[in-house]
Amino acid sequence: MTIGAYDGVHRGHQAVIARIREEARQRDLATAVVTFDRHPASVVRPESAPLLLTGLDHKLELLAETGVDYVKVVRFDEERATETAEDFVRNVLVQKLNAKVVAIGEDFHFGSQRGGNVELLRALGQEHGFEVHPLGLVGLDGTPARDHRQVSSTAIRRALSQGDLAAANAMLTRAYEVRGVVEEGDKRGRELGFPTANVAVPNDILMPAEGVYAGWYVHPDGSRHGTAISLGTRSTIYGDKGTLLSEAHLLNFDGDLYGQLGRVQFVGLIRGQMTFQGLDALMQQIHLDVELTRELLGL
Repeated sequence: MTIGAYDGVHRGHQAVIARIREEARQRDLATAVVTFDRHPASVVRPESAPLLLTGLDHKLELLAETGVDYVKVVRFDEERATETAEDFVRNVLVQKLNAKVVAIGEDFHFGSQRGGNVELLRALGQEHGFEVHPLGLVGLDGTPARDHRQVSSTAIRRALSQGDLAAANAMLTRAYEVRGVVEEGDKRGRELGFPTANVAVPNDILMPAEGVYAGWYVHPDGSRHGTAISLGTRSTIYGDKGTLLSEAHLLNFDGDLYGQLGRVQFVGLIRGQMTFQGLDALMQQIHLDVELTRELLGL
């Protein structure tokens, strides 16, 4: 088994799970991931907690795809934050999961005040009968790496904040995806001839840098549609009074999406956000954005 926030279920996380699956195969054991129903930092230090790469439901879907046998979701609240590392090991790893092998990052900390580490976990393993395998962070090739070459949730957040989808998606091993219910907007896009789905992404999910992106929209029925995505405040129309919106213009689609869960996948940045001198200039640029989206997606 392994333990962690597993935000993003990225290439590094996948390498850890591959390791425990191989260990389990050799020893005829089941595999498990212990994760949390919210990021521990959102409870322990909410003022500096990171925005998430995946909500809980999305994270569970991605973990299921790795082939792990079990996922134990631990409720992380104020009471859990005060639990000692020793009690966490006894209550979760030993009593609930009967851990035999625990694989964690070499810099892993857990328990109240981050009091638990690899050394303590090894001592507790001797007491309770489980082995501990500390693992180093890996690079894009899946082998151990150092410093800026390491794959991590932090590095992915940094790349997304800079609009660097190529780097972020390489670390994720897939296109970055956000989810939210499609809400009614002011229908400006429809008036301009480019109707958009306004996807209300939860506030705790990280959005890429403002700009126009090429990507995919996954319909609830499973179909995928090429999409030009705009993240911005629509300054040409609203000046400095606009609010940040996630708008997806589905190519070659004419249907009702209101009230449905929208899944928006970001493939590449077309351009940064711009303010235009009037609607004519904006319309010309939208036409170009759509053509560039088709080209980038190979449509």
